[in-house]
Amino acid sequence: MRVLGVDPGLTRCGVGVVDGVAGRPLTMVGVGVVRTPPDAELSHRLLAVEQGLEQWLDEHQPEFVAVERVFSQHNVSTVMGTAQASAVAMLCAARRGIPVALHTPSEVKAAVTGTGRADKAQVGAMVTRLLRLSAPPKPADAADALALAICHIWRAPAQNRLQQAVAQHTARKPAQNTGPRTAHATKGRTA
Repeated sequence: MRVLGVDPGLTRCGVGVVDGVAGRPLTMVGVGVVRTPPDAELSHRLLAVEQGLEQWLDEHQPEFVAVERVFSQHNVSTVMGTAQASAVAMLCAARRGIPVALHTPSEVKAAVTGTGRADKAQVGAMVTRLLRLSAPPKPADAADALALAICHIWRAPAQNRLQQAVAQHTARKPAQNTGPRTAHATKGRTA
């Protein structure tokens, strides 16, 4: 499985591609950041993020795209930029028919380090170890993107089994009664 991890941001959008399957050694295919100038117009920055992500998709042909789920922050302008970059990543993947998975920061930290409260240094150290790299990827956005890809590779099989089980259970359920309401259910209503 090849996964493009995206750590969304307007100034630095981390990108990392990882090959592998759960339970086997993983391989880093590529890592970097898509940068935009902070003083550029917002629409131009979003376009630059889109163009950068399209280049990564063209070059690496991932089967899945894993994007960090945007969470509430105290700085509204930061969360807005993150959400906009996240939407661009999802749009680029959807345009190509590539499935997108959203993972929360604590979910990614827990998958990679064993604790959802890990700091950036711990995530970087574990990404370095898991991918057998000589040094942690810099900046931290790049390491976070690799962590997203790793998280998805490790969690996708379990998520797929869960979705299949739910689908099978739903298919076996008898149809709900959609007939007219009983007198008891409509008591007190006027026509």
